[in-house]
Amino acid sequence: MRELYTPFVRQGNPIFVMDVRSSEMVKYASNNFLATKISYINEMSRLCEAYGADIAKVRQGMCADKRIGNQFLYPGLGYGGSCFPKDTLACMAMGRNAGIDAQLSTAVHEVNQRQREVFFEKIEGHFAGEGGLTGKTIAFWGMAFKPHTDDIREAPAITLMKRARAAGATCRGFDPVAAENVEKENPGEFEIYDGLYDTLRGADALVISTDWDEFKQPDFSKIRSLLASPVIFDGRNLYSTEQMAKAGFDYYSVGRAPVRAAKVVS
Repeated sequence: MRELYTPFVRQGNPIFVMDVRSSEMVKYASNNFLATKISYINEMSRLCEAYGADIAKVRQGMCADKRIGNQFLYPGLGYGGSCFPKDTLACMAMGRNAGIDAQLSTAVHEVNQRQREVFFEKIEGHFAGEGGLTGKTIAFWGMAFKPHTDDIREAPAITLMKRARAAGATCRGFDPVAAENVEKENPGEFEIYDGLYDTLRGADALVISTDWDEFKQPDFSKIRSLLASPVIFDGRNLYSTEQMAKAGFDYYSVGRAPVRAAKVVS
């Protein structure tokens, strides 16, 4: 086996030989730990919002400590896909089967699921004074659970779109590669658009749910002109609050104070 795999590990990636149970557990333990990091930073983001701190600055300070590192510590809408949810739930199930209370894994899962609800509450809260989401049109940029994939399994965007639709809103979505899967798995539920800006025309708000590169430097003037009202809910913290204040948006992100629309500074 070492001879077979040697050509693929020339850059120093190690080959470990161990018993079957331990090798299987490496996979579960690794994915569960990465999921833990995501839930941890999302919980810290909620504390930041409650106490007026900025999660971006907190993260910068944390990650300067080499013992902590900087990977998988980005606040957002929580993890999705196939591996992290499945393997965290698997650790919980293994604990139950063995009579062990997997408390940390359970908390990681619960924090992750709650993160989506917390973000949706921001959307609901913004429109509470306008009769709620009934009759509103919400545009979503990004529907895959992460960029560079068409995988929508456990995607936060789908959860948010279903919640918004249940509350009476019409949901539009754009994704560079996942749109076909969204339509296939949710036929007729959402309006799927082929154009980034076409999705915005007449919409009451924009929700950014996947951090595709295409979304990181948009034309904010064009966004304002197309939206019925200048409202952005950024689940990936793609833009600075200063930038959004200057552009005149109501802007909600994760772990940072919201920005209220002001006059555009020329």
